[in-house]
Amino acid sequence: MLQVKTSYTPLGSKLETERAELKIGGNEGEFFPYDLLLGSLSSCFYYTLYDVLTKSKNEVPSMEIIVTGDKRTEAPTTLEWTHMDITVFDEVDQKRFLRAVELAAKYCSIHATISKVAKMTHEVHFQ
Repeated sequence: MLQVKTSYTPLGSKLETERAELKIGGNEGEFFPYDLLLGSLSSCFYYTLYDVLTKSKNEVPSMEIIVTGDKRTEAPTTLEWTHMDITVFDEVDQKRFLRAVELAAKYCSIHATISKVAKMTHEVHFQ
């Protein structure tokens, strides 16, 4: 079972699990709801990609994923689009890695959920 607890007070709000907590809201040092959503997409995508790479006996390189997105102006203001900019810092077989990225996009549950309302794109850079 998945569970998070959120607490809201005039002094601040937070999201908690058994493992961690973070501040939510619109003040300095706090996360907006869409920050959490885009962060969840990045994290889910990375760990799905990690699983695809390890199951196919490929090395998991160091990488950075920057997720951007934009909300619609009409209500409900769901995401209109998201873009994942993936930078790989280690040597990899580029063709295999790109195939793993495609599979991760297919199997990442948060990617699949958001894709119901938003256009999803990604780009991979090898350094």
